Amino acid sequence: MEKLRKIDLWIVIPYILLLGIGVVMVYSASFYNAMMNGGSSSQYLIKQGIFAVMGLILCLLFFMLKEKLFKKQGFVVIFLGGLTILPLGLLIVKGVINPASRINGASAWINLKFFNYQPLEMAKLSLVLYLALFLTNKQAKLMAKQTGKTVWKEIQQPVITIMFMIGLVLFEPDMGGAAILGFITLILISASTIPFKYIWRFNGGLVGLFTLAIVSIVKFQPSFIVKNYQYARVLAMQHPFQLERTSGAQLVNSFYAISNGGIFGVGLGNSIQKRGYLPEPHTDFILAIISEELGLVGDIVVLGLIFLIVSRMILLGIRSKSNYNSLVYYGIATMLLSQTILNVGGLLGLVPLTGVTLPFISYGGSSMLVLSMGLGIVLNLEATAKFSKEK
Repeated sequence: MEKLRKIDLWIVIPYILLLGIGVVMVYSASFYNAMMNGGSSSQYLIKQGIFAVMGLILCLLFFMLKEKLFKKQGFVVIFLGGLTILPLGLLIVKGVINPASRINGASAWINLKFFNYQPLEMAKLSLVLYLALFLTNKQAKLMAKQTGKTVWKEIQQPVITIMFMIGLVLFEPDMGGAAILGFITLILISASTIPFKYIWRFNGGLVGLFTLAIVSIVKFQPSFIVKNYQYARVLAMQHPFQLERTSGAQLVNSFYAISNGGIFGVGLGNSIQKRGYLPEPHTDFILAIISEELGLVGDIVVLGLIFLIVSRMILLGIRSKSNYNSLVYYGIATMLLSQTILNVGGLLGLVPLTGVTLPFISYGGSSMLVLSMGLGIVLNLEATAKFSKEK
């Protein structure tokens, strides 16, 4: 119980508020479609409520664990191998053997009967823990004056592992998930003790390859990509109203929802766009429903709470005297921030729709539970650091 007195309320209070808002808005966004499909109006409310409670329990559990556990290689291997890479590989095999098992063109979920497990969500947390531990263990060697060849020798293991993981995610295919894993890698490599000139070359090379790939796709439009539904989303982002009857329908209805809401919204439960216009409005497009029902004010509250958590973790990372703690704080902050940017950017037509959920608000168990674990780890490390400082 002594540990609870050291818990960071700047993270806990916004987290609990977001869980509450998420449960309410999932119900508001889903009850109409649920009834139209012959289900109970409260079916998603109950499930999201269960996910929120489970998230709180996992957050508390990871907060109460011994801080040393996260720094054990075996613990990280379980997360990285058993809960991430192996399930991702199984999904790809399943998608190849049984293409009908794909949902919206992607093979991303493992049905556990009571729960659909999405390995990508665990991949984000696993990547943070893996890179934080590896880069901390190599800290002394990376800080020494070395050539590019010796630096590469030190970091080639995580680079190969990360590229393999991102490759598995791309095969699902999930461009948004791959982008988030890439963001996490760039941030943690940049925050590590690798000499800056090599960080610049590494990150510049990754960004250059990504830019070259995008330009090549737009210019040459290879047939195997043009036929993919994700390419249709790129076109919808560029010409939503011209493609309103096809791939641009979701984006156009998102615009209508945001426009209808104005500053103060049309009132909780009164959204028009959730009534058959926006498919599954309780998932990727829940912020559009918040915009319509609660207006710009509702958006500011939700996004403000998320950015409060992110900014707090960044501040903790800057203040921390532990390289490992700082990398974990930055990594989990990047998870939250990149998901939020991709979700909001998709709704506004600034980036292609990627199916990325809004943290703690969108319906779904995997994202909620994994992010809750991440916050529990951050709170654990910070509370332990406070105890150590007092001693």
